[in-house]
Amino acid sequence: MPEALLRETFGHAGFREGQREVVEGLLAGRSMLAVFPTGGGKSLCYQLPALMIDGLTLVVSPLIALMKDQVDSLRAKGIGAARLDSSLSQEDYGNVMEGLRDGTVKLLYVAPERLANEGFRQRLARMKIGMVAIDEAHCISEWGHNFRPDYLKLAKLCRDLEVSRVLGLTATATPAVAEDIRREFGVEKGDHIQLSFHRPNLDLRVSPVAACDRKTLLKERIDGVEGAVVVYVTLQHTAEEVATFLKRHGHAAQAYHAGMPPEFRAEAQERFMQGEIRIMVATIAFGMGIDKADIRAVFHYNLPKSMENYSQETGRAGRDGRESICEMLACGDDLVTLENFTYGDTPTSEAVRHLVDHVLRLGHEFDVSVYELSTVNDIRPLVVTTLLTYLELEGIVMATKPFYATYAVRLLRDFEGLLAGYDARRKTFLRKIFSAAKDGRSWLTFELDQVAATTAESRERIVAALTYLEEAGDVILKKSGVRQGYRLLREDMRVRDVADRLEARFHQREQADLDRLRQVVDLVEGAECLTAGVTRHFGEVLRNCGHCDRCRGRLATPLPRSPWPEPSFEDLECIQQLRNEQHAALKSPRQLARFLCGISSPAAQRARLTRHDAFGLLERMPFDQTLALCETWL
Repeated sequence: MPEALLRETFGHAGFREGQREVVEGLLAGRSMLAVFPTGGGKSLCYQLPALMIDGLTLVVSPLIALMKDQVDSLRAKGIGAARLDSSLSQEDYGNVMEGLRDGTVKLLYVAPERLANEGFRQRLARMKIGMVAIDEAHCISEWGHNFRPDYLKLAKLCRDLEVSRVLGLTATATPAVAEDIRREFGVEKGDHIQLSFHRPNLDLRVSPVAACDRKTLLKERIDGVEGAVVVYVTLQHTAEEVATFLKRHGHAAQAYHAGMPPEFRAEAQERFMQGEIRIMVATIAFGMGIDKADIRAVFHYNLPKSMENYSQETGRAGRDGRESICEMLACGDDLVTLENFTYGDTPTSEAVRHLVDHVLRLGHEFDVSVYELSTVNDIRPLVVTTLLTYLELEGIVMATKPFYATYAVRLLRDFEGLLAGYDARRKTFLRKIFSAAKDGRSWLTFELDQVAATTAESRERIVAALTYLEEAGDVILKKSGVRQGYRLLREDMRVRDVADRLEARFHQREQADLDRLRQVVDLVEGAECLTAGVTRHFGEVLRNCGHCDRCRGRLATPLPRSPWPEPSFEDLECIQQLRNEQHAALKSPRQLARFLCGISSPAAQRARLTRHDAFGLLERMPFDQTLALCETWL
């Protein structure tokens, strides 16, 4: 039966390595973990059994673009698949809900953040969930390399829904992370199916190089390669700088990073996929879902921040099975920047305590804006989300639902004409809420809490009315100011105890990130076969690959590293002047150290301090030394 579906529905002659074991385990009712390298065929492992399992298969996936591609592909095969994400219209959302009710939707793709909605969780609880498939499952582990806080809540959700089988899918689970996944989802050790991370067609190389010589070396390497090339860099401005350099030397190169408008990124990606651009110079914003088989070389212009990132990024080369080059242009100067990213995410003790105290005083039912908490407490938004998730996991709060705080309304016809089709009661209601909105030149602004208080009408009724007007074609709506609702579950908590526990977790994560970077350095500077070093990181034993730099006899050397400059007298004078200005955003040693290292923070950005002459003054100095300097001054 699975083989027939494989041939007739998916068009495959047979299973690829590892797929049969996963599919058969799921059909037998067991939870499974599939650790397959990039391009290993993970999606089929849940798509096929979803058609044979009674009930809905819920697929948790982190990227809207990937969800859309998967759903479109499944629908083209006649499979009932749908997705729920922020890009859907009200009509599309209604169609998905109808499909869930009548059973025509067999696979539903959602982002993990969707599960922060209590109403959606309650809807799932009324359905028969046959299976939950979790893509990028390493994100559920705090020790995974690209941890996402909402993933932490998935294990509890599966237990609450009494899901009989869970499939974890990842390309980058170390033994410790795999153990976390197995424990959280009840996967037996024998149901952990892991394929080899050894790709015989990938030629791994490491070239130690001084920072000043790196562009020239990259050009020489690219001159000797035919076909598509990806160059990975750390910073957005480096992507622009290197792409410009390559274009100046006659190469069809394009920068790609998160700072570009989405439409520019989409166009650049499409041109690369079609072969109009040969070289993509990109930050890690590029890569997820890129299925281009003929990438002949991947160069790491800057050091990757972890072995997991290195494995994922090199894994995008040579998917057609032909020989491809993966070379790291290794310079120790990158370590300061990469370490500073890690330090920048760790909040101060005062900030953690202030945020916890604030949240626990908001009452039984409350809502917060991550943006507001971020700016007030000088904690990055992702870190604020992580803090709130930790409070959920400790059973102190529970997420209820996200909602928009502000609706901007543009009338598409005269207001009196708009009212003409309604009875007297509804006309009175609409006049009341519109009179409470702020009048602008083209748009009316509804601050929903304020309008509700002024009119004594419920927020839900106001939103329903505005949504109805939009669906009727009478207005255009723009929503903003996302807030997340919570319910306080415990009131017996001591703020200091909770804050101390959370702070300890952040320092553990900081150290784990620094350790991951050290593992990259150990690979570069070690005598071990490069392929063996990478595969060992994922729990695989490989003696020698026979086709990497080390196996060819190229000896390891220490990373070239420029001596970091000690602060000059002028630097110290500038810092002293900055201190005399007494900026609230720089009142703690850690805040000041981040600022001097060129690490922006919400408070510094709000105060427009990133334009200050002292911002990034010591960016070439290690963070710990800068922090020590600041601690002696503050």
